[in-house]
Amino acid sequence: MTVSSSFLSHNEAFDRVIGANPTLELIAENEAYPFAHEAGVYVPLSNTWFITSNRFTNSETGQQESHNNKSVVGRCRQGGYGNMRGDKHHSNRDPMAIGGINYRGGILICAQGSMNSPSSLYHMSSQPPYSTTLMKSDFYGRSFNSVNNVVIHSDGSIWFTDPIYGFEQGYRPASRLPNQIYRFNPADGSIRATADGFGRPNFSPDEKQIHVTDTDWIHGDGTTNNTRASSIYAFEVTVYHNQPFLTGRRLFAMADTTIPDGIKCDPAGNVYSGCGDGVNVWSPGGVLLCRILVEGGVANFCWGRDGEMFLMNEHRLYRAKLTGEDTKGAVIGV
Repeated sequence: MTVSSSFLSHNEAFDRVIGANPTLELIAENEAYPFAHEAGVYVPLSNTWFITSNRFTNSETGQQESHNNKSVVGRCRQGGYGNMRGDKHHSNRDPMAIGGINYRGGILICAQGSMNSPSSLYHMSSQPPYSTTLMKSDFYGRSFNSVNNVVIHSDGSIWFTDPIYGFEQGYRPASRLPNQIYRFNPADGSIRATADGFGRPNFSPDEKQIHVTDTDWIHGDGTTNNTRASSIYAFEVTVYHNQPFLTGRRLFAMADTTIPDGIKCDPAGNVYSGCGDGVNVWSPGGVLLCRILVEGGVANFCWGRDGEMFLMNEHRLYRAKLTGEDTKGAVIGV
């Protein structure tokens, strides 16, 4: 096991991935409000990326009020590292934005909703004025809970999670659906529930498998319980009658520090997840390989170019650079 100031390697196999000279640097911070929370969507053409803030009501005090929550989508770009600019986008048409992914030249946003606005999937333009278009807001008339995270399959289908955070945190009505994963097909408008039984799901597929993080260790009301799941599960994607099903559920890995949240893969099948001590990395077989250490942890992250990663730490945004020859993100549909 080798140790550096920001990288803790548990397996020499991963030393080839992080390379000889990995780096971690703070590139933006704002103590006024938690601007760097979730999403993390990199747009290579413009060398920009989008992130969503955590919920807040007062940018000066950071106080949260359940009846008046909001979040903003931030657009960041670099003119050379360390020279960052950012601007905010907020629209009442996509309340409480959280997860996101590249989609049809723009961004597919998960909006958690409010007491008066439904939780929905929206398509948002990646250029000003950042116009939004509603994609889906219900399961056959039953409103989603708090749509949270989303990925795109190469067949064009949209897979997303819908935990009950909003109700627990007081900004959504009582839930009308279980915690589930859904598959939505924009081509014909069909939607199916594909998996349930999760406390708090997030996920990342590689076309043959889906990895789902269950963050039930902490509930939306802030309570924690060491006997509840803080784990990653793996499923096989199996086709029956021309429809994909999730089969063969198995425990893939367990995070030892708080919860595994945002989750992504690299081309080798290694699984990266934001945890309470930074980003943890597991092999395709579930062996813990490495930690990118960030004080206060990482909720989510996104890949940039050539092994760079942008890590969201609520009030701080970090850039990690992995220098392995073939290290980069593997994003479905991008």
